[in-house]
Amino acid sequence: MCEVYLRMGTETETVGLAEEEFNEELLFGDIDIATTADVEVPPGLIDQVIGQEHAVEVIRKAAIQRRHVMMIGTPGTGKSMLAKAMTELLPKEEMQDILVYPNSDDNNNPLVRTVPAGRGKEIVAAHKMESRKRAQMRNMLMLMLVFGIIGYALISGMLLMGIIAVAFIFLAFRTMMPRDDVMVPKLLVSTSPDSKAPFIDGTGSHAGALLGDVRHDPFQSGGLETPSHDRVEAGAIHRSHKGVLFIDEINTLTPHSQQNLLTALQEGEFPITGQSERSSGAMVRTEPVPCRFVMIAAGNLDAMQGMHPALRSRIRGYGYEVFMQDTIDDSPANREKFIRFIAQEVKNDGKIPPFDRSAITEVIREARRRSNRKGHLTLKLRDLGGLVRVAGDIARGEGSEVTSLPHVLAAKETARSVEDQISDEYIRRSRDYDLTIISGTAVGKVNGLAVMGSDSGSVLPIVAEVTPAQGASGTVIATGLLKEIAQESIKNVSAILKKFTGKDIRNIDIHVQFIGTYQGVEGDSASVSVATAVISAIEGIPVRQDVAMTGSLSVRGDVLPVGGVTYKIEAAAKAGIKKVFIPRSNAGDVLVEDRYREMIEIIPVSHIEEILEQALVPANRAGFLAKLKKLAEHAMIPPNQPITTEPGVV
Repeated sequence: MCEVYLRMGTETETVGLAEEEFNEELLFGDIDIATTADVEVPPGLIDQVIGQEHAVEVIRKAAIQRRHVMMIGTPGTGKSMLAKAMTELLPKEEMQDILVYPNSDDNNNPLVRTVPAGRGKEIVAAHKMESRKRAQMRNMLMLMLVFGIIGYALISGMLLMGIIAVAFIFLAFRTMMPRDDVMVPKLLVSTSPDSKAPFIDGTGSHAGALLGDVRHDPFQSGGLETPSHDRVEAGAIHRSHKGVLFIDEINTLTPHSQQNLLTALQEGEFPITGQSERSSGAMVRTEPVPCRFVMIAAGNLDAMQGMHPALRSRIRGYGYEVFMQDTIDDSPANREKFIRFIAQEVKNDGKIPPFDRSAITEVIREARRRSNRKGHLTLKLRDLGGLVRVAGDIARGEGSEVTSLPHVLAAKETARSVEDQISDEYIRRSRDYDLTIISGTAVGKVNGLAVMGSDSGSVLPIVAEVTPAQGASGTVIATGLLKEIAQESIKNVSAILKKFTGKDIRNIDIHVQFIGTYQGVEGDSASVSVATAVISAIEGIPVRQDVAMTGSLSVRGDVLPVGGVTYKIEAAAKAGIKKVFIPRSNAGDVLVEDRYREMIEIIPVSHIEEILEQALVPANRAGFLAKLKKLAEHAMIPPNQPITTEPGVV
C-alpha cells in the first residue's frame, strides 16, 4: 500500500491513496478465464457498448420510434459506436432506389423517381440497352449513306464533291439527331433488396457532400455537353434515406448547411442543386429527393454553442439529448465489463493475440489511472483500445501466443501521447537552461504543476516580484498568456495576501510571471503556487525549490481539488522534485506508476498555511509560525455560522 505523510508541526498523519492492493485475485474474483479468448463477445453492437447504460436505453427507444438523437461528451466514449448500433435496431423497412431522369420540358429541372430496392439497376440497364440498339441502327443507316455517296462519287468522277457531301451528312446527323445516352436515367442511390438500413458518416462533409451537388460541365454546347441529370450527385442525407446519418462535431458545419439540414429533417426530402463555385451553381435544381433519415448529431460540450438553435430545437422536440459519461464506478461488475471490452478489441482487430490475466489487470489499472477520479474507471475507450492494440502488436512481433504484462508495460511507453513526449522534452530543456530549479531556495519562485493535453503533466515555474505602485493604487500584473479562469484565480489571491501579510497592497504592484507557457494557461490549479510565490516575494522569505504544488485556492485559503493530479505528480518526479503538495480532496485520485513511487513524497493539504509552513524557509521561524497560527484562526468558521459551499473541482 502506497502511503503519504502530512506533517503538521511535530505530528505525522498517514493518509492512504488510491494505490490499494490491486491484483489478479481482486480483479477476477470468481471469473474463471485464462485469456480473453475465453470471454464471449456479444454479436450485437449495442450490447458491446461499455458504461453508457443511459445512452444505450435512449438509442433503443429512439430506434423503435425513429427519433433523432444528439450525444454530447468527451471524444472516444462511444458516440459513433452507438450510432452504428442504431442501424441494427431500426424497424425493418422496404428499401428504395432513387433515379433521376431528364426533363424534356426543362433541362435544368431533372425529374426524381423512387423504385423498390434493386429495380434501379434493372431500369438503367434496360435504358442503356435500348440506347445502344438505337445507336446501332443510326450508325448502320449513316454507314450505308456514306458508302452510297462515295461509290456514286467514284463512278461519276466527282470524288471531292462526294467527300463534301459525306461531311455534310455527318454534321447533320451529329447536330439534328439527339444523343441516345441523353435519355438514360441516372441511378442516384442504389440499394439491394436484402440490405439493412444504411449508416452514413457525414462528419466533416462540405455542403456538396452533405446536401448533394451538381458537377461542373466545361462543355456547354456543340453536342459535347453532359446532360444535367447525369451531373447530379447524391449527398449524405440522400444516401442515408431510411437509415442513420451520423454527424460528429455538428457545430463545425456552416450555418447555411445546418439550416438546409434542418429543412431536410422537417420535410423528409431535399432537392439537389449546386453548392459551390465549382459546381453548376443554381442553374440545375432537381425535384425534391427523398431523405427520410434518423440523424444522430454528436460533439463536445462546445458543440451546443455553435449549433443552429432551430436545428437543436428540432432534435429536442422530436428526439433525445444524451450526455456521455467519461467515467464509471470501479466496481466488480464494471471491471468484468472491461474484461469483455478487451476481448472485443482483440476480436475486432483480428490480428493480435489474446490477453492473459496479468495483461488484463494492467489494462484495467491503466483505466483507473486515466479516470483521474478516485473509485472510477475511464470510459475514453478509444484511447484505451489504442493501448490494447499496441500491446498486441508488440506481443505479435515477439511471436508470443498471448499478450502478457510486459507487453502492456512496453506499450504504455511506446504509445505515449504527443503531449506527454513534449512534456518530457520541455522538462529536460528547462533543467538544462535552469528554468526549473530543484535544489536550494529562492525568494518569489515556486514550482507549480500543470496538465498538458489529457494524459500528461508539466512543471510550471512561477516567479513573483513586488515593486512600488506606479499608479494611484497597486495592481496585480500576471503574464504568460493567461486565459479567463486563470486571470480570475490571480485576483482571488489578493484576499489571502491581505490576510497573511497584513499589508496594504494598494501601495505595491505585484508582478506574476508564468515561465515557458507558450500555449497559454487555463484553470485555477496554480492558485496555491501563485499565492506562495507572492507571499514569499512580499515577506522576503525563500521558497524551497525541491518542492512543487498544485491546488485551487478559495478566498478563505482552503486548498480545493483540481484535475490531473496523477500526471502532475509524475511530471514533478521526472523533473527531480522530491516533494509535492496536492489538495487533500484529491488524495484518493492519485495512482502513480510504480517507477515514480519511490522518487517523490506526496503531501495532501487542506489549507494554504500547511503549504507555507513546509515550503517557506524563514529566518525567524517562531514569528513565521505565529503568523500562520493567526491565519489559521482567521480561517476558522465561528460557531453557528452557516457553512458556504466552495467552488467545484477544476
